[in-house]
Amino acid sequence: MYLKNALRAATALALVSTAAAQAETITIATVNNGDMIRMQGYTDTFTEQTGIAVEWVTLEENVLRQRVTTDITTKGGQFDIMTIGMYETPIWGANGWLVPLDDLSEEYDVGDILPAMAGGLSHDGTLYAAPFYGESSMIMYRTDLMEAAGMEMPDAPTWQFIREAAAAMTDRDADINGICLRGKAGWGEGGAFINTMANSFGARVFDEDWNAQLDSEEWSNTLNFFIDMMSESGPTGYATNGFNENLSLFNQGKCGMWIDATVAASFVTGDDSTVADHVSFALAPNAEGVEKRANWLWAWALAIPAGTQQEANAKQFIEWATSKDYIELVAANEGWANVPPGARTSLYETPEYQEVAFAQMTLDSILAADPNDPTVDPVPYVGIQFAAIPEWAGFWTEVSQEFSAAYAGQQSAEEALEKAQAITNEAMEAAGYR
Repeated sequence: MYLKNALRAATALALVSTAAAQAETITIATVNNGDMIRMQGYTDTFTEQTGIAVEWVTLEENVLRQRVTTDITTKGGQFDIMTIGMYETPIWGANGWLVPLDDLSEEYDVGDILPAMAGGLSHDGTLYAAPFYGESSMIMYRTDLMEAAGMEMPDAPTWQFIREAAAAMTDRDADINGICLRGKAGWGEGGAFINTMANSFGARVFDEDWNAQLDSEEWSNTLNFFIDMMSESGPTGYATNGFNENLSLFNQGKCGMWIDATVAASFVTGDDSTVADHVSFALAPNAEGVEKRANWLWAWALAIPAGTQQEANAKQFIEWATSKDYIELVAANEGWANVPPGARTSLYETPEYQEVAFAQMTLDSILAADPNDPTVDPVPYVGIQFAAIPEWAGFWTEVSQEFSAAYAGQQSAEEALEKAQAITNEAMEAAGYR
């Protein structure tokens, strides 16, 4: 009897110990971008301060979106924190799928979050995700190649100038492409880039009655211009290049220009870049005669799925990872140029950060992006590189696949747009928009 009781006691103690260990470990799904990888390197600091261990699930952008969407819609419960953005957050918050971040500490200073970021990560005035970093898009370019081409980059260039400069900087024998842009399928990869570019050509995805507009002249101009420019001056296989692939090409000295997320600035000017001393920045382009520029608005943010058993611990991590103190931690160890940008007003008021070469251009790009007025002609949606409707991720992923097939030479731009028009209208009809 004594032995049985002892075994029972030991088993119970083991179960309690296991539960306690589980209670002090949170699991975070995140994207394999540089700032997120950097954050993982500081996790031990958080654990030492709080006793809360962190397990990371780090995924490529398209895979991350699929995994977290599946998990939250099926109540899978795999993650205590998810890395999501301005598209998912308001929709998931409205559905009750996220824990409101309406009780963060006074020291955290929610009011310091840039209004553009807080607005995009809220629903009905309630914050549902905290921005780890915020971004727009801008031009990163090689000053040495621009000078050698006998050209000078304007602060606010047109697409026509960019195409001319790309051709002048291209040197196939030296493996230098005048321009590197996203062609990779995925609504948040190449799909985000081409939709933002389309805005700057005067295009829109829908008219005010939710009729698809992908058969318009403006969309034809956008897609044909993109394909022609990339054929002239882009890298081989650009149809499969996304953010990380283009970052690698640029840092290897194989791109004259790269138009992409402002957050990339710290990496193209950092230690891993072979061209760091020859990089400058300009606003994203507009087409001649069109005022809208091709700059998006985005934040990679941390959110807590409703139903997690680790809500308190998850909030502790979010407060730590998106705080002013975290920014200062990175600055102290790696310099101000490497702190996560675009999330807090106070960062842009910091004298040391104001001296960073790309700080002002990043802020100017963010402030120039207006998700409430993204297009030349009126539209019934909010969002720049996406329309903030639940159906977007599904059908625009399909559309982006058709575009990537055109980039790869598997079909013409006209064929891709015809299919995109059909895909989009079918999705709208099925969802009851029309």
